[in-house]
Amino acid sequence: MRIVWNSFHGRFSDNPRALWEQVHDRPGHEHVWLADQAHLAAFPDGVTTVDIDSPAARGALESADLLIANTHTEVEWTKPAGTTYVQTWHGTPLKRIHRDVLWAPEGRLDRLDHDVAKWDLLLSPNAVSTPRLRGAFGYDGEVLESGYPRNDLLSLPAAREVGARVRAELGIPGSATVVLYTPTWRDDEAFAEDRPEVALRLDVERFAATLGPDQVLLVRAHNMVTGRSRIAATPGVHDVSYHPDVRDLYCAADVLVTDYSSTMFDFAITGRPILHYAYDLERFQDSVRGFYFDLLPEAPGPVLRTEDELLAALGDLGQVEKEHAERYAAFRARYTALEDGRATDRVLARLGL
Repeated sequence: MRIVWNSFHGRFSDNPRALWEQVHDRPGHEHVWLADQAHLAAFPDGVTTVDIDSPAARGALESADLLIANTHTEVEWTKPAGTTYVQTWHGTPLKRIHRDVLWAPEGRLDRLDHDVAKWDLLLSPNAVSTPRLRGAFGYDGEVLESGYPRNDLLSLPAAREVGARVRAELGIPGSATVVLYTPTWRDDEAFAEDRPEVALRLDVERFAATLGPDQVLLVRAHNMVTGRSRIAATPGVHDVSYHPDVRDLYCAADVLVTDYSSTMFDFAITGRPILHYAYDLERFQDSVRGFYFDLLPEAPGPVLRTEDELLAALGDLGQVEKEHAERYAAFRARYTALEDGRATDRVLARLGL
């Protein structure tokens, strides 16, 4: 069996990576990863890769028995009759997606619909997401409510070892509090042709000066805007946007700071605090993308509008956890019930692997 893998247009990460890790050494399977040259160094030695932006990508896809991707495969190819295309997707949607968004560049959604038409199986992380995914993509094929393979690690003892390894690689002391910042992308910024730079709305120098050496900041740009934000070289601040997989960063983090990213649903599995730095809440909600539900009553942590509020909350995480414990528990019950460390097993069983 020839299996082709695609994660975030050519990265070694996410649900495809978690599935590959369980089957890559089994006899009778040939594996090919579609790879972005900017992220090629993240692929393990010996892994067969094809440049996703080269003509060879089409050949790889058209010779596949099975394609496993976590987002649209934006390559021109004709799907053979015998090929199965599994779309894992990559997050529980708070933000509206695909046909539900408030705005998209002209022609973009029509083009992506050609990819949706090729899907044979769509994974859903929870029962809440299934109708949203179906509706947004206009997809009436098979859906497997499995939880996400990429999140299995977060429920396993190995997570501690992975977290320690990431900290060691970054030179972070074991005693430090690690803050992982994962802002989502803004469509109007990402597609603005005259503004290649995307401003980071967090003053990392102020973060370091205010919270001191005992707190370390990891900044993880969204995959749609990686490399487009300037992050000042500051002691105690690390740009981890090119780190292969955010899953491993979750293991190293003590607290998550995000805005509207689906990382909140993944990180909730850990039970560690989550802070929402929502400096543009109304604009994002009403004109940029839109939400499937009101964040304010459901958020598992405080929704903070200013940098002052964020820094104050980071300075008193014990109080944050105490004040939001009940809402956090309800959030976990609603969105992470399937995240039990066995999602990979469920998906592979469905695929006969």
